Amino acid sequence: MDNDSINIRIEEDEGRHKKSGSKNIKREHLFSIRRLFTKINQWRVRDRKLGTMDLPFFFIVTILLVMGLIMMFSASYAWAISEGEKGIYYAEKQMKFALFGIAAMFILSKVDYHFWKNRIFSVGIYVVGILLLLMVKFTPLGKSHNEARRWLGFGNFEFQPSEIMKFAMVILFATLIVNKPKSLKSKKGLIPYLAFLAPVIGLLMLQPHLSCSILICLICFTLIYVGGIRHIDLAIIGAGSAVLIAGAVCWKIFVEGFTYFEKRFQSWLDPFSDITGDTWQTYQSLVAIGSGGFFGMGLGNSRQKFQYLPESKNDFVFSIVCEELGFVGAVTVILLFAFLVFRGFYIASKSPDKFGMLVCIGITVQVGFQAFLNIAVVSNLIPNTGISLPFFSYGGTSLMMLLGEMGIILNISRHMTETAEEENALKRVDNLKQAKKRISRTASK
Repeated sequence: MDNDSINIRIEEDEGRHKKSGSKNIKREHLFSIRRLFTKINQWRVRDRKLGTMDLPFFFIVTILLVMGLIMMFSASYAWAISEGEKGIYYAEKQMKFALFGIAAMFILSKVDYHFWKNRIFSVGIYVVGILLLLMVKFTPLGKSHNEARRWLGFGNFEFQPSEIMKFAMVILFATLIVNKPKSLKSKKGLIPYLAFLAPVIGLLMLQPHLSCSILICLICFTLIYVGGIRHIDLAIIGAGSAVLIAGAVCWKIFVEGFTYFEKRFQSWLDPFSDITGDTWQTYQSLVAIGSGGFFGMGLGNSRQKFQYLPESKNDFVFSIVCEELGFVGAVTVILLFAFLVFRGFYIASKSPDKFGMLVCIGITVQVGFQAFLNIAVVSNLIPNTGISLPFFSYGGTSLMMLLGEMGIILNISRHMTETAEEENALKRVDNLKQAKKRISRTASK
């Protein structure tokens, strides 16, 4: 081969390399431009999601809180006067806790909800809750009211550890389901869930606190159902929990007699049998509901709150709502809770991951079921089990815990994907990341 042909071959090779090099440069530029626009779109989506909480949910919480404070003040006014305090005494204390709760709600709405996903942290909250429940039963710090030992008292400050336990079970079960999703597919994998649930139910029934036991069971069953448990296994766990609760009730009856449960069931079955005795509270609650009529007697004009209705500021505050605001007010409160539950489920459905969905559903179910149980007790649909109405009943620590949980849901709403366009944008980001990895692997080979 002569020198001229060799030079021509070299020039042709150089030309081909230049063309292929220019094509590679164009591809790299094109990929960089796409990546730049994708990053910009990703930042835009994230900023919009993280910058705005779900306003409908926030407004519903605000309305329920304001309405609850007003009705709690109306229901507690007469009791405060009878105890030698100012009429605003209980409302003022509740307002202070509400301010702390609002602060907690806004702080937690800014804290990334994945903070609660840590397994050590979730188990730690559970252990703290168990220790507090043990202190209620087995230490002098436990306080009794109305034949039930459910409170821990430190001087004038009292709170129910069961409020902490409800939140702990939501976080714990959500963490377990996310970390071990396949555990719900086998009976052996369900053992940890039952091992965590059984001590809680047992300690609550020792107080006794039947309504909270049922509520926690409903929360846990909902979470494992959404987590993907088989229906047959859910039925087995439900039956086992029912047996556990029934066994705890029987043991309580065997140790302390049938008096406590007998009074509750008697007042439920026949609230007019002994209106001056055990059925007094149920009877007065029904009188308050019936006195309200369609539009009510007017805000502040209740008669039953003048020490006729025990616990009018606590578990039976809904009776005062019915009496003063009538059927219209009662339906309004029920609809507000229904809207809160609906919006909570909506936020859960738009959550970017399973943990956020489970936490949101757990807290929403907790509030929804608790409101339902309270209203059912007040209207005598079920026996009186002693459960408060969220946002309305007097209780500072429970209100603070509730508002803190609302803050967690609001934080999840900051991350939720609002539109299909945003979902597609995030999918494109993931696809481009995978494509980049494939290209880098090919180039390295």
